[in-house]
Amino acid sequence: MRGRTFGWPSAVLLVVLLTALLAIAGCGDSGSEPSGDSTGAASGEPIKIGAILSLTGTYAGLGEPEKNLIEMEVKKINDAGGINGRPVEVIIEDDATDEAQAVAAASRLIEQENVVAIIGATGTGQTMAMRGDIQRAGIPQVSMAGGTVITNPVDPLVFATPWSNTIVVPFTLDYLKGQGITKIGLITDSGGFGKDGQAVFKEAAPKAGVEIVADETLNPGDTDMTAQLTKIKNSDAEAIVMWTAGSEAAIIAKNARDLGIELPIYGSHGIARQEFIDGAGEAAEGVKLAAGKVLDPSLYPEGSEARAVADDFISSYEQAYGEKPGMFPGYAYDALYLVVEAAKRVEGDLTPEALLEQIQATTGWVGIDGTYNMTAEDHNGLTVDDLQMYEISGGKFTPVQ
Repeated sequence: MRGRTFGWPSAVLLVVLLTALLAIAGCGDSGSEPSGDSTGAASGEPIKIGAILSLTGTYAGLGEPEKNLIEMEVKKINDAGGINGRPVEVIIEDDATDEAQAVAAASRLIEQENVVAIIGATGTGQTMAMRGDIQRAGIPQVSMAGGTVITNPVDPLVFATPWSNTIVVPFTLDYLKGQGITKIGLITDSGGFGKDGQAVFKEAAPKAGVEIVADETLNPGDTDMTAQLTKIKNSDAEAIVMWTAGSEAAIIAKNARDLGIELPIYGSHGIARQEFIDGAGEAAEGVKLAAGKVLDPSLYPEGSEARAVADDFISSYEQAYGEKPGMFPGYAYDALYLVVEAAKRVEGDLTPEALLEQIQATTGWVGIDGTYNMTAEDHNGLTVDDLQMYEISGGKFTPVQ
C-alpha cells in the first residue's frame, strides 16, 4: 500500500520532468537559424560553382595560388553560414594551360555537376575557348585573366576581375612617355594574353607618342629568348616591354642580363607575383610593372575599407600558406566573392539568370584589385585609378612615386 501510495506520484513526477525537458529543448530549436548547425556552419544542399584553373603547364604559377585562395575562402564562407544558410561547393578543374582542356572542363562542370556559375579561367586563351559552352548553358562566367577580348565587346554572361589590357597598356605607355622613353622593343607571348596585349600596344602606342621599333614574339614553354632580345638590342629601343604572364618572363629578364642589355625592362601585371622574382633572381631587380595597390597596402588610406580588406587578405593567406600573395590570389578572391555576394542578394530560387542579374548590379564593392562598379556596358568594373607603378627592388615590389 505504501509502495503504491509513493509509486504513483513518482511516475507522475517523471512524466512532468520529461515533458519539461522536451519543452526546453523545443524552445532552443525555435530560436535557431533556418539551416546550419549550432556553430553557424552551413548545411543543406550545396550551391555548386565551377572553377577552371591552370594548375599545370606554363601558368601553373598563377593557378596554384588561385586554388589555394579559393579553398581557404570557401571554408571561411561555409563556417560563417554559407550563402543564405546553404554551403558553397567549388569544384576545381585543371585546364593545364590548354584551351582544349579548358573546353572539356567547362563541359564537365556544366553537364555533369550542374554548376550555377564558372570562375575562370586563369588565362585569356582558356577563358575565350569556353565561350561557346558558357553561352549554350546560359550561366555567368567570371574570368581571372586580363585580355581585352574577354569583356570588350561585352558578352552579357562574362565578367573579369583583373584590369583589361586596355587599361594597363595605356597606363604603362603614359609612364614610359613620362620617363622620356619614346621607342620600345616589345616582346609578347603567342598565347591569348600576350597576343591581346600586342594588339593593344600597336593601337595605343602611337596615341601615346611611343614607337614600337622591335616587335618580337615567343611561344608558351620557350626556354630561351636570346634571338628575340638580340634583335631588340640591335634596334634603337630605349626600353624592353615584355607582355606575358607565364614563367617565360623570368627567362626574358635573365637572358637580357646575360646579353649585357642595359635597357630598362617593363612587364605586364601578369608578373606581379613572387614566382617571377624568384625565377629571375638578380635579373628581376629594376623591372617595373603596373599592378594593384594590394602589393603595398600602405597605399590605401589608414582606416579605409580597402585597407582593411587588403590587410585581412594578406594576413589570412600568409597564415595559411606561409607566403605573401601576389595579384593572382587577389583575382581569384574577387571572382569568388563577386559570385558569392551576388548569390546572397538573390531572392527566391538561385537560378543562373537571377545570379547574372545580381553580378551585373554590383556597385561600390571593395575587392582586392579595387572597387568594382559593374554595368551592362562594363563587365570589368575597374578603372586606372586602381593601378600603381612598381619597381622590383631588394626582391620586393616597391611603389614608384
